[in-house]
Amino acid sequence: MVVGVGATGCGGEEKTPDYVSAEEVCDGLFKGTLAKTIESVTGATSFAWTNPDGMDRVVDALKAGYESGHRWAGGDTLCRLSPEGGGRTSRAGIAFSMYAPQDVGDLRLPAGGRLYTMGKQSEATPMSASLYFECVSPQFKGSKERPMRILGNFGRPKDVQQSMPDSREVNLTVIHAASLAVAQKLQCENNGGLPEKPVLKPRT
Repeated sequence: MVVGVGATGCGGEEKTPDYVSAEEVCDGLFKGTLAKTIESVTGATSFAWTNPDGMDRVVDALKAGYESGHRWAGGDTLCRLSPEGGGRTSRAGIAFSMYAPQDVGDLRLPAGGRLYTMGKQSEATPMSASLYFECVSPQFKGSKERPMRILGNFGRPKDVQQSMPDSREVNLTVIHAASLAVAQKLQCENNGGLPEKPVLKPRT
């Protein structure tokens, strides 16, 4: 948990820090080697502290969407990556929602887009990545017959030069880590079909 890394204030209350490292941002989602990935994506090593309730908000939003019976539903933001000293265009973000059945298989990709084999469908551009997967879980009543359809989206900061030849794969690596964390939180069978490590094989 990020909370508590700051100094203890008066009355014994723990103060949250203003900025944290890539390993601590987003409630520690990017610990280990992924921290270097986040630093390369954002061009930063220090980020504004974010409240650790992002996962709970995403889970609540997905559950509400599923229980509504609608074919798709808006979700919530899991994490915002706001580099220290940066402006609005230097921010990156990860969000989740419930996608409609017809959204998978739609091959109208944005400029620079490429399809990959991971999940039900995955796609990436030099500036973003999306990962679609299905979840059968005891947290979703009836999901064996009607799996929960989950879409994760990652968007890079607009003002960071994205000239790396593997930028699509890097983006997909980031959204895979976040999607796997959501699948595990939701107790999805077989982690929603997501591998433990990202599979970055383009679809042919």
